Amino acid sequence: MMALFGCNQPYSIKPKGYQQIDLPVKQYQLFSEKEYPYAFEYPTYAVIDKEVRYMGKDKSKDAWLNIKYPQFGATLYLSYNQINTSIRIDTLVRDAYVFANNHNSKANFLEDSAFEISKNVKGVFFHIGGDVATAYQFFATDSTRHFLRAALYFETTPNEDSLAPIHQYLLKDMQHMVNTLRWK
Repeated sequence: MMALFGCNQPYSIKPKGYQQIDLPVKQYQLFSEKEYPYAFEYPTYAVIDKEVRYMGKDKSKDAWLNIKYPQFGATLYLSYNQINTSIRIDTLVRDAYVFANNHNSKANFLEDSAFEISKNVKGVFFHIGGDVATAYQFFATDSTRHFLRAALYFETTPNEDSLAPIHQYLLKDMQHMVNTLRWK
């Protein structure tokens, strides 16, 4: 003999949810190496990767680097250019805007906000809303010699809702990096 018991409540589908993310305590350390023309503080839970390739070329000798966040599957890509007669500031700024605008087909919005930390460190932060590959980018410069551009990417399909807590968390790290940036 077999008996079945059940509750009298109707079945309802549970809403889709996301896993809880444990965020590490914010602590920073200094990145300042003699072969790099800049210094800044970055989080202790991040890893500096100096082996950078772009379009098949080794860019590590050009002071490019990546800051990896293994626990989030994210990387902040940093590219550096020395401003001179062949690489002009207006071209670098235009390119930074072009890179940010490349996400317009998926973006809900693009906000740019200028900042000036000191007379030697100024630039623009980009916040790109929607299911885009990179929600945050920035460039910083002294307008005469140094230009540093950064873009935050994740190793997953972009989903603004599920990535929102990590975006906000890593944005604070990017802002700290800019606030502590100095040229050598």
